[in-house]
Order: sequence, then structure tokens, then C-alpha cells
Amino acid sequence: MARRRKLVLVNPVSPLRMGLSANSSSRFPPLSLGIIASLTPSSWEVELVDENFTPFSYRAADLVGITAFSSSATRAYEVAAMYRQERVPVVMGGIHASLCSDEASQFVDSVVIGEAESVWGGLLEDAAAGRIQTVYRGDWEGLANLRQVRRDLYHDQYEFASIQTSRGCPLDCDFCSVTQFNGRRYRRRPPAQVLEELESIPQELIFFVDDNIVGYGQQDRQQALEIFKAMAERGLNKRWLCQATVDVADDEVLLEWASRAGCRMMFLGMEAEDLDALAAVNKRLNLRRGAAYSEAFDRIHKAGIAVLGAFIFGMDSDTSDKLYRRAEYIINSGVDAVQATVLTPLPGTRVFAQMQEEGRLLYTNFPHDWDRYNMTEVVYRPKQIEVNELSQVMRDCTRRIFDMDVLKAKARRTLKETGRGDATEFAWQANINYRNIAMAESTFAGVFVNSTVP
Repeated sequence: MARRRKLVLVNPVSPLRMGLSANSSSRFPPLSLGIIASLTPSSWEVELVDENFTPFSYRAADLVGITAFSSSATRAYEVAAMYRQERVPVVMGGIHASLCSDEASQFVDSVVIGEAESVWGGLLEDAAAGRIQTVYRGDWEGLANLRQVRRDLYHDQYEFASIQTSRGCPLDCDFCSVTQFNGRRYRRRPPAQVLEELESIPQELIFFVDDNIVGYGQQDRQQALEIFKAMAERGLNKRWLCQATVDVADDEVLLEWASRAGCRMMFLGMEAEDLDALAAVNKRLNLRRGAAYSEAFDRIHKAGIAVLGAFIFGMDSDTSDKLYRRAEYIINSGVDAVQATVLTPLPGTRVFAQMQEEGRLLYTNFPHDWDRYNMTEVVYRPKQIEVNELSQVMRDCTRRIFDMDVLKAKARRTLKETGRGDATEFAWQANINYRNIAMAESTFAGVFVNSTVP
């Protein structure tokens, strides 16, 4: 009987622990590695090493698979070096390796560019035969036969389970690398398959990782509505958050069924309230609304759903005064929870290409400097502000936005506007998580409170 080969999958985390990995409640399972495991035949034993919880230590393997964001790429290469020293082949995929394949090829034996479903089987056959190729290019296939994730491999301390119903984004904003990785064509999984997977998930808390769960046209919305109705009618008893564009508020029937299905918070990429800032990063959909969001927030609240608004600081049109006004807008708006990040030029984006061409990137000793590209550190030279000034303004603004009195006032408003304690709890916990991140980044000492809704 042939020996089972051993596949070790690694989810690396930067030792700096910046960004969302600083909070246990805002860490999400590595969905891509769960999918890779599901594509791997039973002739392979699969082990997942997740540095969100367990620091990596060497274990025997016949093949090693690693994924990484840019901020954890340096750590990924460190893990790869341990195995290559022992002549164990290492394959790397994910968004960073796909968009920096020449770099990744210097540190691993094989790079998967793009989505892995179309190439993983052949890669395993090549690895078993000792002829692994240096590059495999995945196709943007339809999602009708997407495998269910191997959730049995995930650490049992994850508070949220993750699931995906679609891939691809046609919006192609200048700061975002999703289109480069998943393509501009929006692809949906059949609702029946999504529901089957949802029924298999034991956790009550769910994060739909789609960049826009409701899609970009009436057919997409009908499929999303089919999922929401079935979740409610089957009594799945899930509470969940998702990502959407602000025009989700235009469909009140969709919002009502999302709420009935258990949606308690929606992540909306607002980016800015200022038209010049939106134009600077090609945020066309929000520009078409004239950055007028209050009515959208009201409709979402009416459905009993909280709004998590994502805002970016440091666009090329931003001045100090504009950023301080952005902070005040955030505080006084109907946004219930806040993600406030510094503009980060990620590889594969037009922002990165522009800043690289203009010589504005401050840290270019790659791969060592990828640790800094964590959405919280200023890694480029702004146009309207000095580097140190932007860093100070960012500290001032996050100190103001995440002041405990501000967060308590937002929680009271959320409860009043949504009428739901659990939606308020979702928003409160998100704010505490983002506050912890902001305080860790700031130069002043923060005093943290017990995270219970006031």
C-alpha cells in the first residue's frame, strides 16, 4: 500500500502583529487554505498551521503550501526557507504571490498565480512525480462546483466562520487589488450550494467574505435575495456581517430579508465624504451619489442593521484640514462602527504603480519592508501633507474617533436607530477592535475598557 504523502498548509502572520490580527475577535479563518485542503485527495494527509494562534514550528512534510497578504509575505518567506533548506518543495499562492510572482519565485519552488481550483490537482500530481513547475496560472472559472471548505482543520477559537458566495469586482478602484486577483467579471455560486454549506457550519456567527454580497445588477440581487429568504425560512439561526456597496440601501426588500436572515452589520466602503478624495482614488459609485450617505444609513438602520463604514486617510487631495473634517464627519454621521486606515499602496494597484513611478514610496527594501504595508503606517510621501504631519493627523483623528465617549454615544444611537441589541453589540465590538488597533499604533497610552455595550 502506497504511503500517504503529507501536505502542510501555513497561514503566516507578521511578527509585528499589526492590523486586524491584533484582536482575536477580528481574526477570520484562512478560507483559501480551507479550500485548498478540500481540493486535496485522500491520498494526502493535510495539516494546517495557523499563526493566528500557533507560532510555526517545523513539521515533516512532502509538500508545503503557503498563502500570504503583503504584510505577512516576509514571514511567509521565512517559513519557506526552513523547508527549502531540507529540500522539501514549497508552493505559494494568494494575492501577494499572484501580484508579486517574480519576487515570490525567489523564495519558493512554485507560485500559483490567481485562483487555484483549476491547477491544484495537476500541481499535486507534479509534486508527487517530483516535477513541480515553477509557475501555475489559475483561470477565473465559474463557481458552480466550488468545494465546501475543510473547516475541521481550523482552530477552534475562531469566533466567526467565513463563507463566500461570489468572486470578482467590476468597480476597479485605484487602491484595490481585488480586480487584479479575482477579475472584473462578477461570478456567483448557486444559492442552493451556498445554503448547503451554511447548514453545515456549526458556528452561529458568520462573515460573508464577498467584496459585495449583493452584486451589480438585478439578477445578482435576486440570487442574494434567494439566499436571504431561504436562510430565514429554514431558521438557520445565524448572525452575520457582510460587505456591500452603498447602493444596497436602494433595495429595502433586500435589506428586510437580509435582516430576517440574521444580518446585523454591513461593511460599506465609504472611503471619504469629500468628492475630491473620492475622485482621487476612482471611487465612481460613491461619486455618483455625491457622497450623500445619510439616507442610505437611515434605510439600513430601519432594517435593523448596523453600518460599519470604512474610511481612508491620505488621498492625494487630502490636506490636514480635510482630514480633521473627515474625522468630525465620521463622529457625527450615522456610521455605527468605523474602520479608519491610511491609504496603503498595495502591489498590483494603480496607486502602487503611480507612487512607484513618481518615487513616492518610502520603503522599498522588499521583501523586508512589506511588514510596513499593514494599512496603519504611512509608507509613501503624500502630495498635500508632510509624512510626519500625516502620521500625526492620523493619530489625532483616530484618538478623537475612538474616544470612549464617542463610541458610547454611537452605541446609544445604534440601539435607537436599529432597535436591535445584537446589531448594537456587533457595532460596539467592531469599534473596540478598531480602537485597540488604533491605540496600538498611536504614540499615546490608551486605557482599554471591558467590551460590553454601555
